[in-house]
Amino acid sequence: MRQRWGSRLGIIMAVAGSALGLGNFLRFPVQAAQNGGGAFMIPYFIALLFLGIPLMWIEWTLGRFGGGFEHSTAPGIFHSMWNKNRFIRYFGVIGIFGPLVIFIYYTYIESWLLAYSFFALSGKYAAATTQGAMKSFLSGFQGLEKNEFFGNIGTAYFFFLITFILNVSVIYYGIKSGIERLCKYAMPTLLVFAVIILIRVITLGAPNPEHPAWSIANGFGFLWNPDFSALKSAKTWLAAAGQIFFTLSVGIGVILTYASYLKKEDDVVLSGLTAVSTNEFAEVILGGSIIIPMAFAVFGPQEIQNIANSGSFNLSFITMPLIFEKLTGGVVFAFLWFVLLFLAGVTSSVSLAQPAVAFLEDEFEINRKRAAWIFGMVAFVLCQPAIFGLAYGVVDELDFWGGTFSLVLFGTIETILFAWVLGMDKAWEEIHTGADLSLPSFYKFIIKYVTPVFLLAILGFWVVQEGIPTLLMKNVPPENKSVVLAVRLMLVLIFAGLAAGVWLAWRKRMRPAAKEE
Repeated sequence: MRQRWGSRLGIIMAVAGSALGLGNFLRFPVQAAQNGGGAFMIPYFIALLFLGIPLMWIEWTLGRFGGGFEHSTAPGIFHSMWNKNRFIRYFGVIGIFGPLVIFIYYTYIESWLLAYSFFALSGKYAAATTQGAMKSFLSGFQGLEKNEFFGNIGTAYFFFLITFILNVSVIYYGIKSGIERLCKYAMPTLLVFAVIILIRVITLGAPNPEHPAWSIANGFGFLWNPDFSALKSAKTWLAAAGQIFFTLSVGIGVILTYASYLKKEDDVVLSGLTAVSTNEFAEVILGGSIIIPMAFAVFGPQEIQNIANSGSFNLSFITMPLIFEKLTGGVVFAFLWFVLLFLAGVTSSVSLAQPAVAFLEDEFEINRKRAAWIFGMVAFVLCQPAIFGLAYGVVDELDFWGGTFSLVLFGTIETILFAWVLGMDKAWEEIHTGADLSLPSFYKFIIKYVTPVFLLAILGFWVVQEGIPTLLMKNVPPENKSVVLAVRLMLVLIFAGLAAGVWLAWRKRMRPAAKEE
């Protein structure tokens, strides 16, 4: 029997949980601070209106459409849309490949958050009172160096095993009893924790009496005062579009799979808009109001730019623990911080596993529990390079091909299929099936012309500016090139394996039809 969501709230929480992750609380404030502050929000909201929201509706609609043909993943959904083209299903492989690649490094990073929540309560990193010491603590934990904090990677691996088992266990129990149940509890919890921390931020004032200008108000000013000159840079516009992709989880293939478990009359317009609104509240209101303002108030205007440029990982695992150490009750707030990030991470990572598991279920008729076991065993092996190759740029390589390039490419393909192959009139009718709201008619033009042109422009800019240097590993340190090459070979083999699975699945489907003839 085909799985279904238990309620509309369940699917909205699940999709919001997939979208709401580390990018909301870590990546977004860094991107805003680096790309013009308040001015960044102009291209950000333009990308949201012309790229993010249309893609969200496209993916909800395509997923529900494919579910009517008992397909929950992109290869089957694409074939349902264009069954005269026998090759189109192989383009859908990207919708399984991308989330799988992200999963095999994301779960390891997610496990650091679980570990740090325990470290916060136990005082494990309390002796690290400077940026250098906290960085050394993180490096020791990751197994990148031996120091007074850690002698090997054993502790990190222990927390990885716990996190990995938790993810597979949720997937094992299915859509309603696993993913939906997790998100119904995890999403409200992490939002409450974020609001508690936000209240602490607002009431922080100027923690250093010697520097009264180091205040939360000025911290908000640093983040949100607009530098309109940044709007002249293509980098700012590309960064904003990339953030929208990253934060809404569009272009991955996850929403297609989640939406495939909807009923034909379920409303995708309102549900998609609600999921976007939940994500944007968490990102712009909560995510934009915690890290950078707090860092400004504690470290001041001279250091804040270096902190903003240090990257998301350093912000969470180096800067934030130091900030909490300086606050009254900092242990509790640090614990809440890392738990909320872990919950945001796990609701995203279980969604990343779902397309591969659903493919095994739908196309090979493997039951849910067995499919979860198969996925778990394969994914566990694939996770090892990210764990032991962290120092050699393995995670960066996986993140680019799985978490950046695949997203834009897949988003482009599904938009063209939706608007031009399925046809905009039929697509518009499909969107509004069961809808309580009617979309503004100008979105018909946006989905058909603006969104695909926007996506093609992003791909074109990348090919012209970065394509050849990236393929030739121009920016890869010489000592890492052999490892990066091995990772790329692994990615090619993963994609080839998934494509072979699609071929076998359709060959299996065609046999009964051939016998009937």
